Amino acid sequence: MNIIYFLIGCSVLLALIFLGAFFWAQRSGQNDDLYTPSMRILLDDDEPKADEK
Repeated sequence: MNIIYFLIGCSVLLALIFLGAFFWAQRSGQNDDLYTPSMRILLDDDEPKADEK
């Protein structure tokens, strides 16, 4: 029965770590613009880069 209490404690701790990481990502602006990165792959580069000449 002691192992059940240990596993519950570990799972709660892990859930709090993931919740903290989620709130940190939201506060630092990681999910502000979800549209532009998915469309950037579809846009053509008109000018070649300097190392491709």
